[in-house]
Amino acid sequence: MTLPLAGAIQARGLTTAQLSSAIAGRLKSGYVRDPSVAVEIETYRPFFVLGEVTFPGQYPYVPNMTVENAIAIAGGFTPRASKDKVAITRKIQGVPTRSTLPLRSPIRPGDTVEISERWF
Repeated sequence: MTLPLAGAIQARGLTTAQLSSAIAGRLKSGYVRDPSVAVEIETYRPFFVLGEVTFPGQYPYVPNMTVENAIAIAGGFTPRASKDKVAITRKIQGVPTRSTLPLRSPIRPGDTVEISERWF
């Protein structure tokens, strides 16, 4: 991202605290004596819920969301859902990675939550 007095700053991979520190450092090095910078995320990438839920689809991400919250937003499990196996697909360093997580695990923006069908 580029800011008027700070110039170009790489934001990818930084937390909001790290980005505010980077911006403050740039401002302090030339224009402002004691800068106070706050960074907020306005919109997160959506997450996706697929498989055996009532309303599969794309949903807006909310901070501190768990797998259980995501399933609830998608209308809950269908009667055929396997409630103990929840697969999450997320990109880690640009590579899609699939893993099985418990219901209390946090999800991230851009994750795909997949609920499989049970056999019995």
